[in-house]
Order: sequence, then C-alpha cells, then structure tokens
Amino acid sequence: MMHYGNLEFDDTHSAWRMLGLQPHVAIALKRVFPKVFKGATEPVLADTDENRADLSWFMQRYPLQHSQQDAVRLHEGQQRLTQRAADRERILLPNWTPPTNTGFRDNKSPYGYQLQAAALTLQNPNLLLGDDLGLGKTISACATMTTGAPLPAAVVVQTHLAQQWADRIEEFTHLTTHIIKGTKPYDLPIADVYIFTYSRIAGWIDVINTALFKSVFYDEVQELRKGTETMKGHAAAVLSACANVVQGLTATPIYNYGDEIFEIMQFIAPDLLGDRTEFSREWCSGKLVKDPSALGTYMRDKGFFLRRTEHDETVKAQIPPLNTVDWEVDWNEDAAVAVDELARTLAQKVLEGRFVERGQAARELDMMMRMKTGMAKASAVAGYVDLLLQDAPRVLLAGWHRDVYDVWQAHLKHHTPVLYTGTESPAKKRRNVEAFINGDSRVMMISLRSGAGLDGLQEYCSDVVFGELDWSPQVHKQVVGRLRRPGQTKQVTAHYLHTNGGSDPIIMDILGIKSDQSRGITDPTLGMEARQKDDSRMRKLALEVLGKTDDQTSSQITGGCNA
Repeated sequence: MMHYGNLEFDDTHSAWRMLGLQPHVAIALKRVFPKVFKGATEPVLADTDENRADLSWFMQRYPLQHSQQDAVRLHEGQQRLTQRAADRERILLPNWTPPTNTGFRDNKSPYGYQLQAAALTLQNPNLLLGDDLGLGKTISACATMTTGAPLPAAVVVQTHLAQQWADRIEEFTHLTTHIIKGTKPYDLPIADVYIFTYSRIAGWIDVINTALFKSVFYDEVQELRKGTETMKGHAAAVLSACANVVQGLTATPIYNYGDEIFEIMQFIAPDLLGDRTEFSREWCSGKLVKDPSALGTYMRDKGFFLRRTEHDETVKAQIPPLNTVDWEVDWNEDAAVAVDELARTLAQKVLEGRFVERGQAARELDMMMRMKTGMAKASAVAGYVDLLLQDAPRVLLAGWHRDVYDVWQAHLKHHTPVLYTGTESPAKKRRNVEAFINGDSRVMMISLRSGAGLDGLQEYCSDVVFGELDWSPQVHKQVVGRLRRPGQTKQVTAHYLHTNGGSDPIIMDILGIKSDQSRGITDPTLGMEARQKDDSRMRKLALEVLGKTDDQTSSQITGGCNA
C-alpha cells in the first residue's frame, strides 16, 4: 500500500504529529482540518476522540504510515465517538424511557426532559445545559446528582442564590447540603452537596485539590467567561479537573463576544474545541465567531451542549402554554402632568443639543416618559390587580419606578403588598418572599430587572401583571419565568397593562419587533409563535363586580382590551 507520510502519537504533549507529508496531501489536510496552522511543515492535532475519528477517515483517502499501537488508539477513539453518538440519539428520542427511581421525594418528581439532561450529562459525562428561562435547570442538576453523578458534589452559584439552591435540593431530593461559609477553609460537616459562591472558591483551592468533590455544577456558568486569568477561574479549573462529572447551567452562555464560549467549555469539556490556537483558527475572526450557528450545531452534535425552549415537544407536553392578556387601561392626566414641562425641555435637547448632551437628554427623557406613563396608569393598574385578586390567591406585580410602587402600595394596602426590588437587602427579600408564599401578603411588587434566579413562587401564584413595561422582551420573559417553571400546576397568565399615551404605544410596538429578532437568532428553525390569548376571566370578574354588560365594562373599567 502506498503511504503519503507518517503519523505519530506524541505522548509528552498528548498530540498527533504528521511527518513527511507529500505536498498535495499537506494541502488537503489543512483544508480538511482548519484548526491546523496553515504554515506548519509538520502539522499537529490535539489528541481528542473527534480528531482520532477524523484522522481515521482522512487516512482512508491518504494512508499514513503509523504503528500498530497508534492504530489501536485511533480505533478506540472512533469507537467511543460512535458509541456516544448512538447513546445520545437514544436518550433524545421522544419515546426514551427515563429511570423510574429518580431519587426524588415521593411528592416531587423531575420532568422527562430534565431527566434527559441528566442522562446526557452522565453519558458524556460533561454538559453545557442552555435550557431557556423557566425550564428548571436547577431540577435538571438535582436529577443528575440523584441518578448517577458521584457524590459529594460541589455546586458553584452567584452569591444571592446559595440558600435558594440548598432549599431546592433538600425540597426535591433526600440529599443533604452545606453552604460554604467564607473563604477560609474549616472542617466540613458531612454532606452530599457543598454549595460555594463564585467569590469564595479561590480560598478553598487546597481542599479542592484533594479531589473531595466528585461532581461539579456551575450555575450561571458565564461567570467563568474570563477563564483562568481570574482567581475564581483558576480554582474552577482545578475543581473541574478533579471531578468525574461536570455540568454548566446558563440560558445565556455568551455575554459579549462569541469566543467566550471557548473559555466556558474549558471548564466543562476542555478537549471539545481543541486548544485556544486551534479554536481561533477554525472558528474565529478575532474575538468574533465567524459562524455562530455552525459552532452551536457542532457542540450539539457532539453532545456537549443541550438547549430546549418552551417550543420543544418534550417541554410542551409537560408545561402548559403561556396565556397572554394585553389590556389597555385609562390615562390619568392629573397624575402625569407634573413631569410635562421637564419632559418638553429634555425632548428639545434630544433634537437640538450637542452630541454628548443629546445622549444624556435621551436617557433622561426615556426615564422621564416611562415614569410619567407609569404614574398616569398607576391607579388603573392597582384597580386591575385588586379586581384580579377576587379570583387569584396572589399576584406578582412588575414595575420599575419607586413613585409608582408608592401609588400601588397605597391602593393595595389591604392586600399587604411586599417589595422585591434592587433596594431591599437579601435578608429583607427573603422575608418578603416568605410573606408572599405563606399568604401574609397577596401582592409582591417586583422590579422588572431584579428577579434573576428567584424561585419558589410557582406553587402559590400563576398571575403576573406588568404594570410598567421594559424595552426588552427578554426582561418580561424572565419575570414570567419566576412563575412558569417546574412545580407550577396551573396555566400562567401574563397581563400586560398599557395605556394609549406616553411611552407605552412605542414600547409595545418595539417589543413586537424585538421578540421576532430574538426568535430568529436563537431559534432560527421556528416559525412565528402563536401566542395564546384569553382575557375572558377578567371580563367575567368585571361583570360579577359591577353587574354590567360586557360592552359597558370594557370601556368604563379598563379603557378597552386589545387582546
């Protein structure tokens, strides 16, 4: 048999070296393997199962001289890759049968799609889980722990979520937890799961180095996007290296540039994308990933990235669709007139001021108009919530401005409203959540951008009212995700209360455009979403309270419905 060069395995660097390639074969190799340096006279590839399989395939066309031991290595890598692919396809089939013994408490159980994520993680045994907001990534992690991940496990979370993770793990499973206190190591109590915050893991690196933690779960893993150049990144790299199972959780793995995914995957599956040089050559142009869709498809195809949305069949079968109500409420001119003069001044600056002045004025005008709009409809929003509470046990009320909260509190004081905004301390937030859950308060007013990670409301509330609006549809989606998540037994209704004045008409229009843009980028294969809209419950309530006809009610109480 004719050979076109030599292939050797480099034990020292865990890499494959190609020597003495004929010129046209070297050109073909560099065309097939973009990660290879174009000017290399002796091409080198990192030793991964993916590269072993690709080299085996390449040598069918261009045989290279290699040892019997290296032939065995190539075959083993190819077999592992083939077997993992077959196992992955089996797990992701709609008729896959999950394990019956999930390790969860009798009155708690994970959804089938959460058990799929657990099985896929254990099969690799590494996974970046990018499930959409509200699909229960925490429960997927718990299922991974109870169905095969070796214990004890380490969970690394953002500072304000440590207690919530401990509560969820012990609520759903029989596992015991311990929250790590401080950055100075101490004698740890016996537990199944140890919960670190990102700000504390660096202080525990000596303990981590003992390989105490057999599995590791990174919540909001984008916290590690700067790689090992940070102290927490360095400690996390040791934690991952010592663990048998690694799972990263985030709905937003990329914050800035696409190359951040390389750093994140180094903590989860360091061999997947090769080394930094190979990754840059194959996928990037500077910090930008040249073809994000291709990279995403590649990671999914190799089984190291899993993302589901509410549109997935396995998800839709277990979580009822969101019901959306768009309701127009009255504009109170007396409440809005106080800011008119300042708004006119700012508007003039936006149109005629210098560049820097225009930018500052535009931001101030945006805030002013949104506050004016919020104040103008605040009383009507409170009336809507009061009416809703005649049928609903509790309501989550989303807003933005403190002055608007004050109006809502005054009108709804008989429901003992509590706040969950950027102003309250973590301890105060926990107390307010407890008051809402146990029924001491029937209204929790939440800031539009302060609800990330909040869990535990879904068993007690299924109505969220947007009394003020945000420019970003993802902000609304995240608030809805506080209720529409595993543990919710009812259909969740999102009530968007808007008025025909101020900033609302523009925001409502922009939200429609932004929603379609987001859908096209994140889920390009999906068609336009058909939103379920049903406002009949509110109409029936209004009729019951006022004893009037439907036509009379819609105009006199709410100013009309645009559902």
